[in-house]
Formats: sequence, structure tokens, C-alpha cells
Amino acid sequence: MLTLSSMSMTFQTDVKFLPLVGEKRAAVLKKELKISNVGDLLQYFPFRHSELFYTLESLKKYNFSRSDDKMPLVQLQGIIFGVQSQYERTTAIFQDSTGTIPLVWFNMRDNSWLCNINPNETQILFGEVSIFNGKMQIVSPFFREISRYKLHNIKSKFQAIYHATAELYKQFSQKNFQYEFSRIVAAACYEALPNCAETLPEYIISENNLLSLKKTYGNIHFSQSEELLKKAIFRIKFEEIFYNQINILRQRVNRKEKNSGFIFENSDNFVKNFYKNCLPFTLTNAQIRVLREIRNDFISGKQMNRLLQGDVGSGKTIVALISALIAIDNNYQACIMAPTEVLARQHFTSISKLTQNLGINVRLLIGATKKKEREEIHNLLKDGTLHILIGTHALIEDIVVFQNLGFAVIDEQHRFGVAQRAKLYSKNIQPPHVLAMSATPIPRTLAMTLYGDLDVSVIDELPPNRKPVFTRHFFDSKRLEVNKIIVSEIEKGHQIYVVYPLIQESEKLDLKNLENGYNIMCETFPMYKIAYLHGKMKSDQKDEIMAKFKSGETQILLSTTVIEVGVDVPNASVMLIESAQRFGLSQLHQLRGRVGRGAEQSFCILMSKQELMAKTASRLDIITQTNDGFKIAEADLTLRGPGMLEGTTQSGTPFDFQLTNIANIDDQKLLQNVRDCVNKILDEDTKLEQPKNALILKKLEEINKIMVDWGAIS
Repeated sequence: MLTLSSMSMTFQTDVKFLPLVGEKRAAVLKKELKISNVGDLLQYFPFRHSELFYTLESLKKYNFSRSDDKMPLVQLQGIIFGVQSQYERTTAIFQDSTGTIPLVWFNMRDNSWLCNINPNETQILFGEVSIFNGKMQIVSPFFREISRYKLHNIKSKFQAIYHATAELYKQFSQKNFQYEFSRIVAAACYEALPNCAETLPEYIISENNLLSLKKTYGNIHFSQSEELLKKAIFRIKFEEIFYNQINILRQRVNRKEKNSGFIFENSDNFVKNFYKNCLPFTLTNAQIRVLREIRNDFISGKQMNRLLQGDVGSGKTIVALISALIAIDNNYQACIMAPTEVLARQHFTSISKLTQNLGINVRLLIGATKKKEREEIHNLLKDGTLHILIGTHALIEDIVVFQNLGFAVIDEQHRFGVAQRAKLYSKNIQPPHVLAMSATPIPRTLAMTLYGDLDVSVIDELPPNRKPVFTRHFFDSKRLEVNKIIVSEIEKGHQIYVVYPLIQESEKLDLKNLENGYNIMCETFPMYKIAYLHGKMKSDQKDEIMAKFKSGETQILLSTTVIEVGVDVPNASVMLIESAQRFGLSQLHQLRGRVGRGAEQSFCILMSKQELMAKTASRLDIITQTNDGFKIAEADLTLRGPGMLEGTTQSGTPFDFQLTNIANIDDQKLLQNVRDCVNKILDEDTKLEQPKNALILKKLEEINKIMVDWGAIS
């Protein structure tokens, strides 16, 4: 039985007052898990639950088809004997009434506690079953003697299992952590749950058949049944999504009400001239549709904040340019900010060429821009005679002052932090219209959680003369076959990219690198001109190397991922990616987009070592099967999960989802349902002024206290 504190605890009570905590452990909980008070503790949810109890015989029903398959964490009741150690590997045998199973611990320098186990004393063992050499085993289990197993007197069908860190294990010991942490949580439940205040209005709880918050916390930690556990998890997911979505969508409503936008009605001069005399091709239907959406924003009287998604080579830049010309036709300036000098220079080159007969002033501002040229650009900006400024982070320096910035483009916007985007946003007293662009397609569900406050346009159509890039995966043993493809393409007059994950050889990573690759390629293809490029080079070096490749003087260009975006050489027909297993799906797709930019058939070759993990092999299979960036993005989300959502890299998300996984189909459906619920609430009560929504408003105010106000630009 726990000895509970006599003081009346609330969610705000310091966690140090709980039994088994104290000052020292409280400091570690705060540092490692951000748990400062009882509320933080109860909101630190278990990542899985183990049913009480399994038997070894019952485990035989699980069908392990591969050695990397695992089943959920299990609890077993029995004895431990036969402890043996060799180097830092310790083994033992666990036996219950139905059979035996080997146990193994690695890197265990001190196993004295294990050697002192009494083989006649029944133990409760927690562990994850896996397969080794065709047989079941449990690696690094933890356990307690059954005589000391009474964690708390809350009856529970499941044992909650919590994530821990090395520091926590030092404080609690690895074998005792789950046991003692559960005791601490049990004390918190006893003391604080009677004082638990609801965080959702009663009408939302009723309409969506949700558990009360008190029952939710009780059952997520100490569930009475499988049904109640599922309901507790559902309530937590619902609330996570609800406050994510209402925070984002409310920002969107407030921004549209607060920020009036410049009205661009005129398009009779530069735009008309561009369509008539400068546009080198016919726009696709998708480009026309997106331009119509942007024009509607321009005449709405509300500030545009739009995300333009389009696959590699879909023609986003021409849409951005035409939109910029509309701004110029209405006597406003425009700018385009890119994350790298390579991409900024590419934009400058292509836009300057397209507008050379229009009589507008286009300039480039990057870190390498000389002082004299910088001063000239600053003066032209201030007097309004510079129409389009293209650059990198240099655009957001305080010294860069526009006379009248009306339209801003942020290319590859996910590469900029919110603070950086907000500085560009504030370059005018009245915020400019903003077009954020991304060549990395974002799955719909992820876009709703990260960019739900933006209007989204999609260019889902490639120019008609583009052939899909043919992608193949080769193991390193097939190098001669790949070399033949390279020779064949160069003999046709085409050029080759070769991309490496590293510049130099690494002792820790078994990966191909640029330096060794350059030497090998020079030996293999002495008849061709070969050059290399990486991000640590000076700007003038990179410019010279790229100029020679674009002109055709260089046949093979070796590079790191510095060429991932922005490089446009239509004559390049092969993208060879070394150690392709090192790259993510989106990055592989971006690199592949550097070829296939002309009318000829192009190829992407993925090279890897023979031994690949199942997930890695699956990733390479996906990239060979489709050129559709949106399908690849969905697959990437499923394989890798949504990743981190909080921080200043993205806006509108005050916390990470603890239990919601938007890569999960059921959670995606829940996201849409909750979003519909939120839209209904905001349609009826935009400012959340009705008494029934007072609790929502209070919770949002608490959430936004921990958020930085970056000006709501995304």
C-alpha cells in the first residue's frame, strides 16, 4: 500500500511532493521528460501497454515470419535461473508453468544483482519477444519479485510501459524504473484526479462520445478493460488533434480578418506583354488554375498566404514570376527568397532571361554579393526602381529596405525557420501577399497539421514534353553494367550527375564519398571531363564549375546534395546516386528531379550495398516504382512517421502529438473528423465568444503562452 501525502494535490503541485520522488528525482524528471508538476506527470502517457499475464505456451500462437518481427511487450510469471556471463553478454533462462525461454542482456558490466536472484523466488518479468536463429528469446527484460509486485492498489488489466532515458535509469535503475514510475503515477492519480478539471466543453464530449478527462487519465495509466483503454486513447488523440486544428484554423480566420491585402487589379502592361512576347511555352491547365486562384487572392482585399505545391519540374517558378509581374503592374515590388545560393542563382538566371525584353529590373542578392553591388541594390530598392529582388537569407537583413514590397515568394519554404520567414513578412508596414513554394510534396494529413492556416494550391500536372525518369536500383556488384550506361549516354551527347552522401571518407560510416569517388571516376573514365562540387567551396568556384557543366564542357559532375534543388541542365540525362540507402524518399525524389528536364529519356540509378534492412529496401523499391511525388510523400510518411511538429521550424503547433500518429489510417480519418468539428465551431462562433466555448478559449490562451508570436506567417 502506498503512503500518500496528506496535502491536497492539484495538477499544479510540484512533482517533488509525490512519494518516491523528492528534490533529486524531481530535477531529473524535469530535465529529461519536462515533468515539473503532477499535471505534467499524468499527461506523460505510456507508449504501450502489456496485458496481464501471458504464458510461454500462449506465445506460440504468434507467427514470426522474419527475424526482425517482434510482438508486443509481454509480462510473464515464473522463475529465473542459469545465469551466465561472457565478456559483456549475460544470459539466463526463464521458466513458467508452460515452458522456458532464453533471456539475454548486452553491455552489462555489473550483473551482480542478476546473479543474486533466488531461483526459488517467483518473478514478474517484462520484455519484448524476438526471434534469434529461429527461436524465441527476450532481450534486456526487467522484472520484480512477486512478493514486492504490489505497485498500487488500483486494479488494472494492463501494465503501462513508459519511455525512459539513461539519466532516469541512473536514478531509478533500469530494472526498477517501470515499477517505481508506476507507483509515482498511481500516487498522482489518487491525489490529483479528484480535482481534475475538464479541458473540453461538455457538448463536445457528449457529441463525440468521449470519456471524461478524469476517466481518461485513470484508464490510460491503469486501465480496467481493453474497451476503456481504447476509449482513453481515443479521447487523448481527439483532444491533441482538436487543439492543434482549432489553434491553426483560428489563426487563419483571424489573419484574414486582421490583415487587409494590397489589391492588384491591373495586369495590362508587363503581364500582357509577357504572355504575348516572352512566354516560351504554353501553360498547363494546372498552372492556369493556380494562377486563377492567386489572382482571386490579389483582388480579394485580404492578404494572401498561400502554399504552392508542385512536383519537381511542374513549373512553379513561372507561376511565381507571372504573379510577381501582376504586382509590378500595380506599382509594387516583388522578391523571391531561396534557401541556397545555387537555387537563388538559378532563379535569377532563368527569370532574367525570361524578362530581358520587358524593361524591368531584376537583381540578385546573396552572401557573395560584393559591397559596391550591395549598396547599389539597396539604393535601387529604396527608390523603387528595382522591381524583383532574388536572393538567399541576405534578403531578410535589416539593411535591406523595400520602397513598397507587395509580393514575396519563399521557395523551398520548409528550409526556413518561422522567424526567418517572419522577418521577410515584416519588410512592409502592411504585410505583402505571400506565396510559399515547395517541390517536396506534403501529404494532405501532414499539411493539415502543419500548414492548416494556409490556402493550398497544387500543380499536379507536368509539361507535356516531359518523359518520366526511368529509375533502377543496382547493387555495388553491378558497377560494370552501370558504367556501360554512363558511356552510352555520354556518347549520345548527354551529361551525368553523380551524387555522394559524404565529401570525405568517414571511419564511422560505411558510405561512398566524393573525394574517393572523384579519383575512381577519373581512373574509370579518363576520356571524359569530370568535375566535382560541394557546399564548402567558395561561391565563385561553384559558379565556374556549374557554368562549365551547363555549357557541356564537363561531361560528368560529381556532387553532394548541394544540387538537390535549383540546378537546371536539360542536357543531363543520368542521375547516379551512390549509397542511395543513406537518403530519404523525398531527397531521392528531389535528386531525381535534376534530370528529365529535356525531351530525351533520362535515367536515375540508385547504387547501394547488398545488405539492406527491410525498411531501406522497401524505400528504394518505392522510388523505382513511381515518379509521382505525392505518392512518394505518402509512402515516406508511412515509413518514417510525421516526425517533430513543434518548434520554430513550423507554426501553429504548440506541442508534439504524444499518441496521435498521422501516418496511421485510422488517425488520418480522426484528423478529418475533428477538423470538420472545429470548422463547424468556428463557423458558428468565429471568436469563440459564446459561453459554451469559454473553456476552449481559456485552453487556447494557455497553449499560446508557450508559443512565440512570429506574426502568423507559415
